[in-house]
Amino acid sequence: MPTDTSAFPEQDRPVNLQIRFLTAGGSYVDVTGPGYSSGKHSWNCHGCKERSDFPEQDHLRRIRSGANDHAGICRAIPLS
Repeated sequence: MPTDTSAFPEQDRPVNLQIRFLTAGGSYVDVTGPGYSSGKHSWNCHGCKERSDFPEQDHLRRIRSGANDHAGICRAIPLS
């Protein structure tokens, strides 16, 4: 079932945004880093403030999975 995000404006896009996932609660999980071949990526949830375990120490292909998994279960709504 799709989440209706019309009540929540999209947060500003951070520098080096690579992927943005929509959470179950209507917030966003941002994956940031310099690009696909770099090993310096991290994710950050705008709803519950959870972050990747090792910020800026993982490749995009690996960090994407954790960010997507978190987005699928996080029900925190954006506060602003």
